[in-house]
Amino acid sequence: MAPVGLVGEMEVPFLDGTTGVSYNCAPMEAPRPYKLVVFDFDGTLADSFAWFLTVINQIAERHGFRPIDMTRLDELRGFSGRQMMKHVDLPMWKVPSVAREMRARMAEQAEKIPLFAGVDNLLRGLRDKGAAAAVVTSNSQENVVRILGEENASLIHFFECGAAMFGKKAKLRKLLKAGGVPSREVLCVGDEIRDAEAARDAGLDFIGVSWGYTKPEALQAHSKGALFSTPEEILTVV
Repeated sequence: MAPVGLVGEMEVPFLDGTTGVSYNCAPMEAPRPYKLVVFDFDGTLADSFAWFLTVINQIAERHGFRPIDMTRLDELRGFSGRQMMKHVDLPMWKVPSVAREMRARMAEQAEKIPLFAGVDNLLRGLRDKGAAAAVVTSNSQENVVRILGEENASLIHFFECGAAMFGKKAKLRKLLKAGGVPSREVLCVGDEIRDAEAARDAGLDFIGVSWGYTKPEALQAHSKGALFSTPEEILTVV
């Protein structure tokens, strides 16, 4: 029999009336029924990491920061955004120009960037369950809409695009005012530590995804619950 509740090395009641030592795990919490799901885009809905790797070192050469050592990629995927900037010696003042070039190059090659398998079903499922979807991203709205496609884009209720690298908190607050949904009914979903930090600073729940830019074990520490393992799994919390 499984124990009813608590955590740690302590005696707890079991369902059959006996007692025993609990498992050393977190207490179970029923999923909250969220009414608005706010998605990051790259690495969460769009499978753009492989494309990113083909252009980042070209951009590094143009803007004068250190290229990424592809032999250390697994290690670097555990870094936060600020740690990565420090690692490649990218000063904050250069970030806007780097982001502009990244968006421009993506606009030229948007057809090379697919959605993750299951995103179509996820967006339709949110609609069918009466939940709203939003996208908050550093990418441009033009790129987001092109990669989503017309049908999927029509299922997004709110777009807040062009966020600064560490500017998503302001976008999230703007979205909350526009959406009229209580913050307790809003879930942010993303693949980077900075997504989690922005959600936290805006007073919103965050659950990460296991398929994006950041290594799952690095992202898990910042997630309210276990990382989503497939896009369709997000439908279980709305």
